[in-house]
Amino acid sequence: MKNIKLIKYGKYFLSVLFLLISFGCDKYLDVDTDTDNPTVAPLNQLLPNIEIATASMVDFNFWSGDMLSVYTHQTVAREEQDQYGTKAGNVLLNNDWDNLYLSLTDIQTLTAQATESGDDIYKGIGQILMAYMMSVAVDMWGDVPFSEATSLKTGVVSPVFDDQKAIYQVAFDLLDEGKASLNNGAGIKPSSDDFFYGGSVSKWIKFANSFKLKLYNQMRLSAQFDQSGFDALVAENNFFTSNSDDFQFTHTGTISPRDERNQLFRGAYGGAQVTYYISPWFYEILKGMNPNIFTGTEDPRIPYYWANQLAPGQFPRDQGDAATGDPKADYWDTSTGFFSIRFGSIGPNRDHAVQTDATFPGIFPCGGRYDTGTGFSRTIASGTGIVPRRIFTYDEFLYVQAELIQVGLMSGDAATKLTEAMTASFAKVDQVVAGSGTAQTVPVLSGSVAVNDFISDINSEFTAASNEKQLEIIMTQKWVATFGDPMDQYNDYRRTGYPVLANPLGSSPEYQLNNNDGFPLVDSQTVLNNKFQFTFFWPQQEINLNQNAPGQKDPTTYKVFWDN
Repeated sequence: MKNIKLIKYGKYFLSVLFLLISFGCDKYLDVDTDTDNPTVAPLNQLLPNIEIATASMVDFNFWSGDMLSVYTHQTVAREEQDQYGTKAGNVLLNNDWDNLYLSLTDIQTLTAQATESGDDIYKGIGQILMAYMMSVAVDMWGDVPFSEATSLKTGVVSPVFDDQKAIYQVAFDLLDEGKASLNNGAGIKPSSDDFFYGGSVSKWIKFANSFKLKLYNQMRLSAQFDQSGFDALVAENNFFTSNSDDFQFTHTGTISPRDERNQLFRGAYGGAQVTYYISPWFYEILKGMNPNIFTGTEDPRIPYYWANQLAPGQFPRDQGDAATGDPKADYWDTSTGFFSIRFGSIGPNRDHAVQTDATFPGIFPCGGRYDTGTGFSRTIASGTGIVPRRIFTYDEFLYVQAELIQVGLMSGDAATKLTEAMTASFAKVDQVVAGSGTAQTVPVLSGSVAVNDFISDINSEFTAASNEKQLEIIMTQKWVATFGDPMDQYNDYRRTGYPVLANPLGSSPEYQLNNNDGFPLVDSQTVLNNKFQFTFFWPQQEINLNQNAPGQKDPTTYKVFWDN
C-alpha cells in the first residue's frame, strides 16, 4: 500500500480560475511584515470557511445531495439522475469535487499554522475534518488525488490518483492524531468560530470516536477491517450520548448578505418550478402500504417529513380534467393529497407543470411546512429554512450500533438498540422542529401514543423476523430516520442492499396505490434504462487535464473497496 504523507494534503488547481486564486493567495501571503497587513490568515478566520465547506459537501441545491436523494429513493427528479443517469459532466458533482480540493488547501494551512503556533485544538479539529472530507471523497469516487494534491508550488500539475484503501487508512490515522492534538489542548481555544461544537474538546473527541466506529462498520465486510482496532475503540466507549453531540451545521434565517437558510429549503421553496418530488416509494413505505416491510404500520413522522399542497379529496388543480375525472397525475393519492412523480416514469403526466399541486419537503428535512392536512399554497414564506444540515447524528449512530450488534461484532441486544435508535429519531424530529422558528403549532412526537404504538409495532415485526430481515428492518428504519441526509443512505445501500429500492423492472404492481377512479397507475409507464451507479464519474475536466488521471470509469461496475 502506498504511504501517503500528511505533509502533502491539500488542493491542486488545474484551471485558469484556480491558478488565479492561487496567485492571489500567494500575493497575500508574501507581503512584508506590516502588522496592519498580516502575512497569514488567522486561525479563527480559516476555521469558519473550512466548516462551511465541510457542511456543503454532498448537500442539496448546489451539491450532489440532489443526485444521492434520488439514488436512495427519497426524492424523484426529472433531471438526469432519474434512472441512475448522472453523467461525467454533472455540475453539482463537479461542485463537490472543487469544494473538496479547495477545502483541503485551507485545512492544510490551518493545521500547519496551528502546529507552528502550538494551537493544538485548532490542529486537532483540522485533522478530524480532513479525515471526514477524504473518507467522503473515497465513498463518492473511489481512488482520488490526495498525496500530491497540494504540490502545485513544487510543479505538480497532474497529481496521481491514490489508492482508496490507503486514503481510508490515513483517515483512521488522522482521527487518532486529531484526538491526541485535542487532548494536548495547548494554545488558543476556538469558540464561536467553531460552528460545529463551539470549541468543545469533549464533543470533538466523541465525534471522532463515533465517526470512526461508523467507518469501521462501513468496511466491516472488507479485508481492511481491523478487528483489534475496532475492539479497542469499543472498549474506549467514548461515543455520542445524546442529540446534543450531533455533528451538524446550524442554519439561520439570515438572507443577506449571504443566504444562510437550509439548502434543501432554498432549492425546494425558493424557485418557481418543482425541484424535489417526494418519492412515491418512500411515501408508500411510510404509509404502511408496502407489502414487504412495515405493512399496515403508518409512520407518525409523515406530516413532519412532507407537506401536501392538496387537501385530502381535493382534485388536482394544475392539469386535472374535472369533466372526465382524469387527474392527469403521475402519482396522486386522493385520500391524503400526496402528489408526485414516479422514478423512471415515461407516463404522459410526468412532465406537466404542477407547481400548485406537488407535495413538498416538510419541516424536518428542510424547515419547510408542517402538514396540517388542510392543504396550502407553497411560497418562500411557507417555512423558515432554519433547520440544521445533519451530517452524523446520535440517532444515526445508534442505528450503526444496532447493525453491529445484529451482525455479531458488538455485544448487546439488537432489538433494544433498535428501540433506542427509533426513540432518538423521534426526539431528533422534535429538536429540529423546536429550533426551526416556525409560527405553526406543531405537536411533539416523543412519548405520544402514536409514536409508542409505532415503535411497538416495529419491534413486533423485528422479533418475528429472520436474521436477514432484522438487518433489513434496522437499515430501513435508519433510511427513514435520516431523511434529508442521503450520503450515508447511499453507502448503506451499497454495503447491505437495504433498504430495498423501487425497481421498474421488478414484480408488478410496483406501487400499491389505487384511487378506484378509473385512472390506475400503469406499471409499464415506469422504466429503467441504466444500471445502478456504485460510484460517480470522476469529473470529465479532471480526466481531460490531469495527465496522471486514469481512464474514465464505468460507475456501474467500479466500486468502493468496502462495497461487497
